[in-house]
Amino acid sequence: MAAPVSTPGIFTLLACDGAARAGALHTAHGLVKTPAFMPVGTAGSVKALAPDDLRAAGAEMLLGNTYHLFLRPGDGMVARRGGLRRFMAWDGPVLTDSGGYQAFSLSGLSSFSEEGVLFRSHLDGSRHLFTPERVVDIQRNLASDVMMVLDQCAAYGTPYADTSAAVSLTSRWALRSRAAYPRGAGPGLLFAITQGGFFSDLRTASVEELASHDFDGFAIGGLSVGEPKAIMHDLLAHTAPLLPGDKPRYLMGVGTPWDIVAAISRGVDMFDCVLPTRNARNGAIFTSVGRISIKRREYAEDEGPLDPQCSCYTCRTFSRAYLRHLFQRRELLSYRLLSLHNLAYFLALVRSARLAILEGRFEALLAEMEALYPDEAALTRSGAGCGRNGIVKITS
Repeated sequence: MAAPVSTPGIFTLLACDGAARAGALHTAHGLVKTPAFMPVGTAGSVKALAPDDLRAAGAEMLLGNTYHLFLRPGDGMVARRGGLRRFMAWDGPVLTDSGGYQAFSLSGLSSFSEEGVLFRSHLDGSRHLFTPERVVDIQRNLASDVMMVLDQCAAYGTPYADTSAAVSLTSRWALRSRAAYPRGAGPGLLFAITQGGFFSDLRTASVEELASHDFDGFAIGGLSVGEPKAIMHDLLAHTAPLLPGDKPRYLMGVGTPWDIVAAISRGVDMFDCVLPTRNARNGAIFTSVGRISIKRREYAEDEGPLDPQCSCYTCRTFSRAYLRHLFQRRELLSYRLLSLHNLAYFLALVRSARLAILEGRFEALLAEMEALYPDEAALTRSGAGCGRNGIVKITS
């Protein structure tokens, strides 16, 4: 095992097994054990689940969406009610994104300039300007434990020159965010977001620029935005080792169980994704034997649990036959029970990864997951290369 390093008071790195890391993020409202998966509560709610469900599933930290909470109900209203944690009755820490990804995904309604992102609300068409400073202020109103800087994400296929300009703008915005919220200005932590699109040298340049400044953690942004999975993993393998070893590393918006374990093997500490709850609402379930569809006729009279190796409330209490019945009838209870299981699976996965790292057997866990998700693992091994000119090369 490599000797662990840490940032006193913010992040403690307890053990390394290869590049995989086990640690702890210290926030104003609790300790988050890493590797960590954060359920996504876009509008102050993880869809179909209450805070006690989330705690029962093992969640330690939630993610809130700055863009959506700003538009409705408004960050000022949330502030008057004591911040997002108190508003949604969640007793653990909260991370909020910056709104940069929403500006990217709603690109037809937004435009970027040196000042910030000008966008029209998807709700009523009203115009708003997100500057780096305003985004920090919004997140302070939300009383976020971890705040993300405003960034510009480059879509897959964006030319080199445009991607380079986005990297430079993201770096300048990050420094303005840090100036607006210097260390010690409040209890929240401020994370920078590295970008670089699909060019390895721009990814390197983004990390080098931001890592030279005093941020509390670093995220890898701009992946899983439509690119082939092999390319995503190639760029992740390139970028993660460049990030500071004594700060938490956060891969934004990724991904499947295999994506998460593969990223942990590269040294990533934190994850979020809507996949567990979104897939549950569509009947796609993650289990110890792989992904299944509860819609299948074979489960119509199956008295067994959803996953015999899972101890969540859903698996302890209900049969596959009953869960299929609820889903086929579109009963609202099915969304809660299936979402609860999927989140429990993801959260158990990162806990298992953490324990494996602490015990020096992470490679064995990685091999188990590779056997469970062979198609995805094969893509990871394919060796996609993104050069400076953006041409993708696949080697066996």
